[in-house]
Amino acid sequence: MRILVIEDNRDILANVLDYLQLRGFTVDCAQDGLSGLHLASSGHYDLIVLDIMLPGINGYQVCKRLREDGQNEVPILMLTARDALDDRLQGLNVGADDYLIKPFALAELVARIEAILRRARGARKRQLKVADLLYDLDTLHVTRANQPLRLNPTGLKLLAVLMQKSPAVVRREVLEEALWGEDCPDSDSLRSHIHQLRQVIDKPFASELLHTQHGIGYRLAEESDDV
Repeated sequence: MRILVIEDNRDILANVLDYLQLRGFTVDCAQDGLSGLHLASSGHYDLIVLDIMLPGINGYQVCKRLREDGQNEVPILMLTARDALDDRLQGLNVGADDYLIKPFALAELVARIEAILRRARGARKRQLKVADLLYDLDTLHVTRANQPLRLNPTGLKLLAVLMQKSPAVVRREVLEEALWGEDCPDSDSLRSHIHQLRQVIDKPFASELLHTQHGIGYRLAEESDDV
């Protein structure tokens, strides 16, 4: 599922981005109304999280323009500090599907997103599977051969990216950007997290799923093509 978050508060944006990615969503971001409108109009998204108070044009205008073009029916969840009834009605009247008041719990944000997506597309379980390795993105529950596995948040995020791309090789820089954005701690950090992940998902089992493509990156697959 691909989500566009249009929010000018950097702290809120960073927290929302991290949490949604941990839950297995692919997320694009914009920090002003015009950039958000351009992304929403030119890309394909399953849902838009839209702040109201934005630089350039506000969220009401973004929502109204998307609905007026008659071609964009993507669900929109509005975020705002405005809690007056008239403000909520205005958001719904210009085409928003739901409305969440700041401050909000990230768990509630995801619950509302999933409720909107169920209404829009019908309920379906979000689960990743590679061989006997299963990752339920809704519960963050990981199993292999029906045995529960314990991973920290970084391990869960890393596993989600590798499983979504399986059986393709995921380049190191792609994994580093998914985990840390532009602030990668150091060159050994990814290697350390890969090692920890391998200890959990491979070491207790007879066959390996996580393979190193030397000089390129890593891949999850039943058999390795390494040479």
